Amino acid sequence: MKPTPVLWVFASLQSLAAALTVAEINGNKFISPYSGQAVTNVTGLLIAKGPNGIWIRSTTPDDDDATSEAVYVFSNKVGANLTVGDIISLDGKVTEYRSNANYIYLTEIASPTNVRVVSSGNAVTPLVIGKDTLSPPTVQYSSLDGGDIYSLPNGVANVSEANLVLDPTKYGLDFWESLSGELVTVKAPRAIKTPNQYGDTWVVGDWAVTGENKHGGLTMSDKDSNPEIITIGAPLDGTKNPTTSKMGDQFEDITGIVQQTFGFYAILPLTAIKTTAVASAAAPPTTLLSQGNCKALTIGSYNVENLAPTSAHLPKVAAHLVDYLKTPDLIFIQEVQDDSGPTDDGVVSANATLSALVDAIKAASGVTYAFADVAPVSNADGGQPGGNIRVAYLYRPEVVELYQPNQGGSNDATEVVAAQGKGKSFGGAPTLSFNPGRIDPANGAWTASRKPLAAAWKAKGAKRPFYTVNVHWSSKGGGTSLHGDRRPPINGAVEARMAQANVTGSFIAELLALDPTANVIAAGDFNEFAFVQPLKTFSAISKMVELDEAVKTPIEERYTYAYDMNAQALDHMYVSPALAHSKTTRFEHIHANSWAAFDDVVSDHDPSIALFNMCGC
Repeated sequence: MKPTPVLWVFASLQSLAAALTVAEINGNKFISPYSGQAVTNVTGLLIAKGPNGIWIRSTTPDDDDATSEAVYVFSNKVGANLTVGDIISLDGKVTEYRSNANYIYLTEIASPTNVRVVSSGNAVTPLVIGKDTLSPPTVQYSSLDGGDIYSLPNGVANVSEANLVLDPTKYGLDFWESLSGELVTVKAPRAIKTPNQYGDTWVVGDWAVTGENKHGGLTMSDKDSNPEIITIGAPLDGTKNPTTSKMGDQFEDITGIVQQTFGFYAILPLTAIKTTAVASAAAPPTTLLSQGNCKALTIGSYNVENLAPTSAHLPKVAAHLVDYLKTPDLIFIQEVQDDSGPTDDGVVSANATLSALVDAIKAASGVTYAFADVAPVSNADGGQPGGNIRVAYLYRPEVVELYQPNQGGSNDATEVVAAQGKGKSFGGAPTLSFNPGRIDPANGAWTASRKPLAAAWKAKGAKRPFYTVNVHWSSKGGGTSLHGDRRPPINGAVEARMAQANVTGSFIAELLALDPTANVIAAGDFNEFAFVQPLKTFSAISKMVELDEAVKTPIEERYTYAYDMNAQALDHMYVSPALAHSKTTRFEHIHANSWAAFDDVVSDHDPSIALFNMCGC
């Protein structure tokens, strides 16, 4: 669908007849067929002005949806004496620009000269997305992804090198590229997540979407990472977008220019976006409550984001554990820093950090927790330098206790030990050589990454122990954006997580080989999605079942994190078959942070909580 041609008076019919149109300059691919070449008498309607250039739209559009009818003219001087609504003609050089090798190029006309006003006062009408244009595709980003942006190997192709003909009906990147430089309107926009601190806000409009969750965000799923979402960047008039919006908020219609900027396709609005309706920021607390014994045991998990004794958000973390999770019997905690926080002074103990959290919980609820962790070797586990983050457990000793405790050290590898002497209390159950203890800490899979912490527990009234593995696998640092040049996008540190999946999965497999009916829980920040290869490998090796899958959580509600355009699940609980098949097992994600406004976010992750019957037989 193309804009209606603008009627104008030809200044020089003969000189313009041979000039390239804007659509011809853009071409039907990502890279202009005229890149690097000089062009003359390029004519267009001035549709918007920015601080470093202007955008012009062709006055003679073609009938090809793959070719954009608008282009950016780069110069901080070209717009000085021009007005939106002018039809102009100019000379210049077609260039492809990007500020980072991982970004898709922006086609532009640089070094404009001989800028001539042909006529003024012409109407400028934005194209309504989905009405005057095609609607955005909802599943695939690029044909170069092979149907799955998380398939392995990553980064085997580049958009700029392949330079395929655009298919805006099927692929999200092709769709937005086909509108590059255009003035568009998003009708009935709503926020998909909290904006960044600059006010860049991901939105969808009134077009069809997939993965819509109950709060108005879009949740990614297997082979669908929502290319129909677009970010709203910095306003062209110098105003500032709000930083207080959040998932589900609604805005006035947004009009702006489609532009490839900072590695993403974005709409640069003419002026700041305005909120019309505010979604609730309050997530409901858990409905899963402990009975204080093995029959109904609650187990939570929470990445508390670089928690140190002096962290300003420590009391807020405690409040979340009390108010949202209702003081679970056992809590998997990730990103606990040492007692001096990020100060790189050789301190590795986190006793002061964990004690401060325990004290804050007690002050808020009257509940007293004990804690268990194993300190890392200084600066060997990644994270903020000097912080020595690790995983840890909080537990209510009147409900659960370590089974045959034997504290492991930084370099001690806990082993699964076959039972000795059946018929005794808890007889026949495997034990751990170190409890709590780290899993194979010398293995190269854990270089500059957190080592999993295994533990065996006895719940009040239980006839046998249950087992836990607290994980925080390597982060996705070094990855490339879903809108980036490299296809499929680089999934940062995926090879490390593959190795970690093998080590973690093999440890659990050894335990279940000794006792196939054992109750085992692996939980924490896996830094990966359940449908991507590392977690597929982990599940296949360990025979553990993702708890969301076991309890049939709707796919759209499986998220603990909001990043760029997607609600997503980096945090998981996996359980052994005995727990997965239990009719009493329950699981909830508590969206205490993904729904919150920027200033109210306590951690970048949401906590989760499960309820189990651990009484045994």
